[in-house]
Amino acid sequence: MKKVAIYGQSYTISAEKEIKILLSILQKHNIVAFFEKDFYNLLVEQKTLDKKYPTFSHFNDLSNSFDLLFTMGGDGTFLRAVTYIRNLDIPIMGINTGRLGFLATVQKNQIEEAIELLLKKEYTIQERTLLQISTDPETEEFSELNFALNEITIARRNTTSMIGVKTFLDHEYLTNYWADGLIIATPTGSTGYSLSCDGPVILPNSKSLIVTPIAPHNLNARPMVIPDDISIQLEVSSREKDFIITLDSRIATVNLDTKILIKKAPFTIKSIMPKNQSYLRTLRSKLLWGEDTRNEAL
Repeated sequence: MKKVAIYGQSYTISAEKEIKILLSILQKHNIVAFFEKDFYNLLVEQKTLDKKYPTFSHFNDLSNSFDLLFTMGGDGTFLRAVTYIRNLDIPIMGINTGRLGFLATVQKNQIEEAIELLLKKEYTIQERTLLQISTDPETEEFSELNFALNEITIARRNTTSMIGVKTFLDHEYLTNYWADGLIIATPTGSTGYSLSCDGPVILPNSKSLIVTPIAPHNLNARPMVIPDDISIQLEVSSREKDFIITLDSRIATVNLDTKILIKKAPFTIKSIMPKNQSYLRTLRSKLLWGEDTRNEAL
């Protein structure tokens, strides 16, 4: 490992110690670090850095010459970092200075251990499916960043009335969901918004997608797991003239006559899991599955 990128969406003084730990380890092993420009400027303002570092500010500033990208923050930071990586195949390791941490799994007290495991090549890479959207007419906000790692969501806007989301799988009619909206989630996104709407948890390497209605008025409407090679076509009806589409945290308002096509993106995101961690261990910890007192004897 010779060159890495570091990204942080927001910065608080509480993460100062973790930044310094990361930089000291990288310097010890003669690894060059590039910072995302806005994050770098915040660190300079806080006088956290003891020297100057090269920066990047766009996808075009990175290349596959980078061995790794570190994110400093929570899962939201990890998701936004994906917009810089895109199809470059640069693996991501998330250092969790945020809250839940399904994607940013390296805890503050594990930074040194995690990097040592990286250098010893004692880790696995999880390839995570993304979704890709196209709309007719084309939505300007998604013309370049038309992909999502967690989910694509269709939702009502500025109204208490539900919307209808007519849904087709491979152009065959499935149903019309009368609801507050509809979530199309990846395995990665199964622990996000979809989970809060009673969607199932599926493993990151599952070749599946999840269709989850939001507060459906169809009492028999349930989340549905489908193969990830299926294309999804959506048409929305509403009392309003427009509705909302979100791709992870990116949002656009579109006209009611907009037709939507969702399918698996042609590239994946590679997340790094150090040898001392596993996805199932993360699930037990974050979802408190081990809190049942009956498990104490196991």
